[in-house]
Amino acid sequence: MSRDDLTFGWFLPTSGDTTCLGDPAARIAQSPEVFDEIVEAVDNGGFKYLLMPVNATCWEATVVASYYAARTRNVAPLIALRSGYCNPTLAAKMFATLDQMSGGRLCINLIAGISDDDTRADGILDTKEVRYEKMDEEVEIMKKLWVAPGAIDHQGKHYTVTQAIEPKPLQQPFPPFFLGGGSDYALEISAKHSTVHLFWGDKPAVIAEKIEDIRERAAKYGRRDEIQFGMRLQIICRDTEEAAWEEAYRLIAGSTKFNLANNRLGANAVEGIRKTSEANRRVWDLLEESGEEMKIHPHLWTGISTVRAGAGIAVVGTPKQVANTLDEFVDAGCSSFCLSGYPHAEAARIFSSKVLPYFEGRLAAGLPQAA
Repeated sequence: MSRDDLTFGWFLPTSGDTTCLGDPAARIAQSPEVFDEIVEAVDNGGFKYLLMPVNATCWEATVVASYYAARTRNVAPLIALRSGYCNPTLAAKMFATLDQMSGGRLCINLIAGISDDDTRADGILDTKEVRYEKMDEEVEIMKKLWVAPGAIDHQGKHYTVTQAIEPKPLQQPFPPFFLGGGSDYALEISAKHSTVHLFWGDKPAVIAEKIEDIRERAAKYGRRDEIQFGMRLQIICRDTEEAAWEEAYRLIAGSTKFNLANNRLGANAVEGIRKTSEANRRVWDLLEESGEEMKIHPHLWTGISTVRAGAGIAVVGTPKQVANTLDEFVDAGCSSFCLSGYPHAEAARIFSSKVLPYFEGRLAAGLPQAA
């Protein structure tokens, strides 16, 4: 695995930010001004992409992404394609149009939904299995529409499409696809379609094993060497290790375990998420295994998982310690890092100014290349 051509992305918290996950009074409400500060830090900070989240409390991802694609010059929005939410012909046209209008700054995040409860609340009654079936078919249709010189003829289980569209994407053959998930469904979709499979945090040695498993799956589609891998991680970085750990524990001070700060149902969402999200089960298993200090590695901390669904594993330490820990994941086979921290603008500036210099000369010139 090459240690060069690394890409770093950041997260835009459109459901709101905070300075302390355990204190409701510390919440920073959504606003264009809050988003502007974060996006400016990311666009000028050496990051390649910006993840737009989707759940009931988030501002709509495609609209926000399109707005910031017009106001930035460097970063590419990473926008969700939510299985079953949008006709694939329309999705292909929307994404290709934005790719053209932004000068090739677009990534697509494949999402089947974190829980059946959330998707049902949105009016999507499909089971997780059906959502992944639709996702597979939707991506297949989009790829066909983007590369075909004329009308396609797709006769599938969920969709029939006999259409040609314009424009085609500026990125060739199409924009990169990201997917984060730990179920067999997710791994198979990634093996078949993803440019980058994102893991939600784990021990580097475990990630190396998972990468080999996905490469074996990808080999069935002739993509063993094409698929790339990344980590979705939180960053808590300070000039001294003591200060970094103080900040980590302060960030969740006063919190109630599993009263989720990033879900509208709070603690009531946990059981539904456990039932349908293998990736969340793994993160929460790591939390249970990590003991009182909540460490799974000298600089990997599970504490944020007590109050956040999804990516709750944090890298904690000095700039050099953070960089060295990320390099352990590079050695395991990862080439991309989708990061976040609290509050997000400050954390992005710290990472950009103090950690990214350790990767000088190893950063990719552009986005991960779809294949």
